[in-house]
Amino acid sequence: MPEIKVTPLGAGQDVGRSCILVSIGGKNIMLDCGMHMGYNDDRRFPDFSYITQNGRLTEFLDCVIISHFHLDHCGALPYMSEMVGYDGPIYMTHPTKAICPILLEDFRKITVDKKGETNFFTSQMIKDCMKKVVPLNLHQTVQGDYNMTPDRHLGAAWIDKCRPDILISESTYATTIRDSKRCRERDFLKKVHETVERGGKVLIPVFALGRAQELCILLETFWERMNLKAPIYFSTGLTEKANHYYKLFITWTNQKIRKTFVQRNMFEFKHIKAFDRSYADNPGPMVVFATPGMLHAGQSLQIFKKWAGNEKNMVIMPGYCVQGTVGHKLLSGQKKLEMEGRTTLEVKLQVEYMSFSAHADAKGIMQLIRMAEPRNVMLVHGEAKKMEFLKDKIEQEFTGISCFMPANGETTTIPTNPSVPVDISLNLLKREAAFGGPLPDPKKPRTMHGTLIMKDSSLRLVSPEQALKELDLNEHQLRFTCRVQLQDPYSDTDTLSRVYNHLKSVLKGYTVQHLPDGTVMVESIVLKVSSSAEDPNTKVVLLSWSYQVTPGCTIQGSQLPH
Repeated sequence: MPEIKVTPLGAGQDVGRSCILVSIGGKNIMLDCGMHMGYNDDRRFPDFSYITQNGRLTEFLDCVIISHFHLDHCGALPYMSEMVGYDGPIYMTHPTKAICPILLEDFRKITVDKKGETNFFTSQMIKDCMKKVVPLNLHQTVQGDYNMTPDRHLGAAWIDKCRPDILISESTYATTIRDSKRCRERDFLKKVHETVERGGKVLIPVFALGRAQELCILLETFWERMNLKAPIYFSTGLTEKANHYYKLFITWTNQKIRKTFVQRNMFEFKHIKAFDRSYADNPGPMVVFATPGMLHAGQSLQIFKKWAGNEKNMVIMPGYCVQGTVGHKLLSGQKKLEMEGRTTLEVKLQVEYMSFSAHADAKGIMQLIRMAEPRNVMLVHGEAKKMEFLKDKIEQEFTGISCFMPANGETTTIPTNPSVPVDISLNLLKREAAFGGPLPDPKKPRTMHGTLIMKDSSLRLVSPEQALKELDLNEHQLRFTCRVQLQDPYSDTDTLSRVYNHLKSVLKGYTVQHLPDGTVMVESIVLKVSSSAEDPNTKVVLLSWSYQVTPGCTIQGSQLPH
């Protein structure tokens, strides 16, 4: 029986470095190739040794599919293709292809140029890797992170009842059920407003794309409505480039943004300006969006260090933070942080967590399962304990669905049923029954002849006559021919008569006719005799028959009886 094998190389009972190997139909497909933000050694990359211990990956992989441009889904691509070795196709959408190299280069700068780390990909490797990318349109791709709630710049995830053999779902918020989007937005605006009103500074660590744009639109609208004067900044470079691509790919955003775009571009901000490093020391209130989102490096961490000692200030974490990052330590309630160089940073500013994450919560994951109606579910990209809770909930709520949560390197084998349900017309069944033979039995498969019609996602097997009538088509008959050589000294007419008499004597149960046009017919088979040009004693018998020839009707021999 055919089967699907799924092995996480990363994101198995863990958040980050999403990388799933799927073996299906003799092909090996890698879904995503991400990086883990919580590690600074080889553990930041997926473990490709599960594929091969030595040598390049090209001969073991048929293709790589990248769902989207977040670094935990694409950050290890240049390492995989240029350092480990992979020359095959890498599929991703057009916006992901445009944005992915920018994020990769930015992260490379932080890791190599600023931190001085080795064993990391170069700028040239990023360029060489992107040459292997094949861009696709939206409905041709898989989804990595998804959210069942629409936001201010993108629509909600949606899927038809496709009933797959397996649904692989991220489970970052496996035990969380978030409050309504409107409530979260209201709380976010209230916290920001209160902080700037008392003269404090607000730091919002974000990744350059997604939440940054959503929260920029939210604050821009609020500042305009409230006529607020406190400056709002976003860290230059990355988010600026990101906004440029949002303008470029405006057709990929939600309907409201597209409609507004006719009057003005929602990513052209009036109140939000580019940030300069020196602004961090300015007195008075301000709001700053800075990358990256987990406070593990870069400008967001630098600003945090400067503002952490003032209780008037606030940091708002709008998304998930993996273990090992400063963001995760803050959300765990740590007030004293050990920084680089063994210095200790005392945290006095207020810490708020408000999830504007791209990930679905438990309710959203259950909703997706209800929509897709899979036979099996696999949970990845989540913490083991939370996965366990959601796994039990899925198996309780959806009878007949098996749920898996493999660790990295652990292979799950899913048996598949390749049978396709087909409706058979009653007329065809009656006709088959009229020919005799055993009645239909599920344990004893039987061949049936008919025409397969696919219409409105369903399949029907009908008689050829019914198919022609339904589809308003003309019948074309396909005939097959072959030549048989006979040694016979008589004339062509005499040879044909002798063939006719011979067939009449041996094929008593069949209709054999000698027609006026000089041919012999046996049921639907037509025979015609002519002499060979080289030797008049060699006769060539031309046989022609249609596809639906009567079973058991065969002609053998190369010598007619005298």
